[in-house]
Amino acid sequence: MKDKIDHENFGKLCCEQRKRLGGGILQVLPKEPILTEQDLSTAYTPGVAEPCLRIARHPEDAYRLTFKANSVAVISDGTAVLGLGNIGPAAALPVMEGKAVLFKTFANIDAVPLVLDTTDVDELERTVRLLSPTFGGINLEDISAPRCVELVERLQDLPIPVFHDDQDGTAIVTLAALHNALRLTRKHMPELKVVINGAGAAGYAIAKMLTRQSEPPREVIVCDSKGILTGDRANVYHKKAILEMPNVRSQKGGLNDAMAEADVFIGVSKGNVVSKDMVRRMNREPILFALANPQPEILPDDAFAAGAAIVGTGRSDYPNQINNVLAFPGLFRGALDIRAHSITPEMMLAAARTLAGLVIRPNRNEILPKTMGRPIAKAVAAAVAEEWLKSGTE
Repeated sequence: MKDKIDHENFGKLCCEQRKRLGGGILQVLPKEPILTEQDLSTAYTPGVAEPCLRIARHPEDAYRLTFKANSVAVISDGTAVLGLGNIGPAAALPVMEGKAVLFKTFANIDAVPLVLDTTDVDELERTVRLLSPTFGGINLEDISAPRCVELVERLQDLPIPVFHDDQDGTAIVTLAALHNALRLTRKHMPELKVVINGAGAAGYAIAKMLTRQSEPPREVIVCDSKGILTGDRANVYHKKAILEMPNVRSQKGGLNDAMAEADVFIGVSKGNVVSKDMVRRMNREPILFALANPQPEILPDDAFAAGAAIVGTGRSDYPNQINNVLAFPGLFRGALDIRAHSITPEMMLAAARTLAGLVIRPNRNEILPKTMGRPIAKAVAAAVAEEWLKSGTE
């Protein structure tokens, strides 16, 4: 196992690196240098006039004559930043810069970080709509629930893909990991009792993706901070929607009650909420994905000591990191290449299946492909594009 990260010293190192680079880790460069008067005239006036006129006559030409075809806006309001919470838009900017770097590194997509000084859903929606002509896709990031769920659904009528990575990116990679964990434990999806702890954006998306399987789990129980989600407490839109999903069960009790005879635990909540005794109450060879950062719901060593068969976390210093970077670069690459108008549930399921299939021989410490390994984004992009074409959507 890797040495555990000293987060304080590592954080200082990251700050020093950004200072050394002159502030941040991004810059804008032209595809061709401006070396002559002819270059200047081509890049700007008078040469730029003709592309403008062509786009005015045929708006779709923006995809051929500007950076729109290969661009994504990474947008946040800074209300749910990593494990740091509501730290505001300016403090969220380093994360959006980092996300843009990942887009470029793994999928050669030009991504622009944008942080917005509002938490009002109407203002966020209006701003994204106003920005949308510039970009080929929108990646929403680190926006707190339930506003993020509502925002994504409001924006689905835009003619470009809109995706909230904290929701569906997490769900895609979690489902891929679960597919391979089931291969190892010889369990089957329709036989599973799944407990999801955390009824926010990620928990909502994971529950939705699980219940959209052709053969969904036999039982899904979703818990929030007060215990098992029930109708009398589902006073927020997305929590009501969870209880309306097929095979989601509502019963009284807390997380300890939910864990009895469960096959799978998926934590998208907070650290140290799962005990060894809870793991012992689960079915044989339980699967635990404890994704809270920086402190998982239960540490892998404790989970294994209590009988876990497979454990995944959100951390890079443990095996089986469930990392969204496995999904979103390829997902957007495929959507941009095929000029998809949206990212459909079928495209997300295809991405999850592809990720799972990239691990030829899964084992207890490797149920997902390595983030820096083979060209993951290329494989995901191909699967996503094929799924869009199969749908016959114009």
